[in-house]
Amino acid sequence: MLPYIDIPFIYLADVLGTSKDDLKVIVSFVLSYPFAGLLKRIPDSKPYQKNLFIIAVSVFYLIGLFDLWAGTRTLLISAGGTYLIAAKIQGPFMPWIGFVFVMAHMSINHIYRLYEEPGSWDISGAQMVMVMKLTAFCWNVHDGRLPQKDLSEFQRERALPTLPSLLDYAGYIFFFPSLFAGPAFDYVEYRRWIETSMFEVPAGTDPTKRPPTRKKRKIPRSGTPAAWKAAAGFFWIFAFLKFSGWYSNELLLGSQYMKYGFLRRVWVLYMLGFAARLKYYGVWSLTEGACILSGIGYKGIDPKTGRVHWNRLQNVNPWGLETAQNTRAYLENWNMNTNHWLRNYMYLRVTPKGKKPGFRASMATFVTSAFWHGVYPGYYLAFVLASFLQTVAKNFRRHVRPFFLTADGTSPTPYKKYYDIASLVTTQLAFSFTAAPFVLLSLHDSLLVWSRVYFYCIVGVVASVTFFASPGKAWLVEELQRRHKVALVRNSSQENLTGPMMGLPNDPGEEVSEIVREVKSEMETRRRRSLKG
Repeated sequence: MLPYIDIPFIYLADVLGTSKDDLKVIVSFVLSYPFAGLLKRIPDSKPYQKNLFIIAVSVFYLIGLFDLWAGTRTLLISAGGTYLIAAKIQGPFMPWIGFVFVMAHMSINHIYRLYEEPGSWDISGAQMVMVMKLTAFCWNVHDGRLPQKDLSEFQRERALPTLPSLLDYAGYIFFFPSLFAGPAFDYVEYRRWIETSMFEVPAGTDPTKRPPTRKKRKIPRSGTPAAWKAAAGFFWIFAFLKFSGWYSNELLLGSQYMKYGFLRRVWVLYMLGFAARLKYYGVWSLTEGACILSGIGYKGIDPKTGRVHWNRLQNVNPWGLETAQNTRAYLENWNMNTNHWLRNYMYLRVTPKGKKPGFRASMATFVTSAFWHGVYPGYYLAFVLASFLQTVAKNFRRHVRPFFLTADGTSPTPYKKYYDIASLVTTQLAFSFTAAPFVLLSLHDSLLVWSRVYFYCIVGVVASVTFFASPGKAWLVEELQRRHKVALVRNSSQENLTGPMMGLPNDPGEEVSEIVREVKSEMETRRRRSLKG
């Protein structure tokens, strides 16, 4: 740690009533803006200087600011071990060996953190971001060793036929704007950024529509969109400081909470989740803004209007989440890059080629997502309940929502707006209940708060699952067949092929039945083999 660097943070922490480490984290996010501005001004022809600058800033953060010698060693072990695995191990098991290595290494920190004071700051957040990068890196190297015809378009775009240099690899791993809180991204995106091939303008683009750049550099000017992201980040953090003081864990766990009526307790539970989300809105907006300022947030231009898109590394859509009317919309607007990682490097990777993702893919993704978040019991309570929410939401969408559409299923009826309002309220209240353990963390506190609102979400899930397992579902199907006829067949045949959000199984009930069938098939095969023997 740099001498005397703690003095201003200790003073401000006392004044603001917060911890000095929390202040340091915010300061590191803010400092990333001027550092990103300097990074963008390093000549495009000298990528090695960019790498060295990135590494130097990250070392300043880790050691000069936080004194995280042990944390730096942890990151180096994960990064160095993964590079050796990718370089030395051949064959189809290489990515899985890398996956097990980084996940097992991260679990050590998660277990250690279980015995630390909740809210204390350590290297685990940076390691979680690194795990996404490193597991993706192993798969990209693996794909680079396969014939092009065996790869999907997504895999071909990210395949690495040769290992990057250690300097490029270190720059990618320790990219300072996203070091502590993400967003994560694949190595090919970093390579295209540092080589500036990311900024090639599509052929045929009107020269007057090309994005403005400074001098002869290829990276478009990004100060304005970065500033807007920074302003949004500070707005969310200020709101978090206010709302978290009004709606805290202590309020829900204290005696005052039980003096409220049931509806007010439900409202306070919702606001607890909202206040917690504000922190992530703020942090992710700030880190995304620094990425935009560096240029890596660039996602092309509209060749007709010349409008530049800077949402390559967008990690959250607050408006989309807060107004979500169904489970899928809620989850796909939250922690977007983690969703992409889980889908592309777990859900689709455990599925044999030519097969449709099923129970094993969903459960492997679910376990990975839950374990990646940590070992607090609250995480697992939330994930298990959320998986059943997906099932309930799918049943309502398939069997209830069509009643609020015209017979051909293409237009809403006059009553559709009431269904939308009910869906909005139900989705938001269901997830405020489900996400509470993510905030409370401990099993005791989570169950206590759930009991104080009479387990309303669990009661609703049980009632819904029971109904759709009863003759009531058959009655709905008959009514829909009568009303929609051919349209019903089309709507019912639509499947969710994008993978589970946040690693949640799409339909636990159907997938359990699938695994039972698989087990029976395997037992029958073994029985026949034994008879032949």
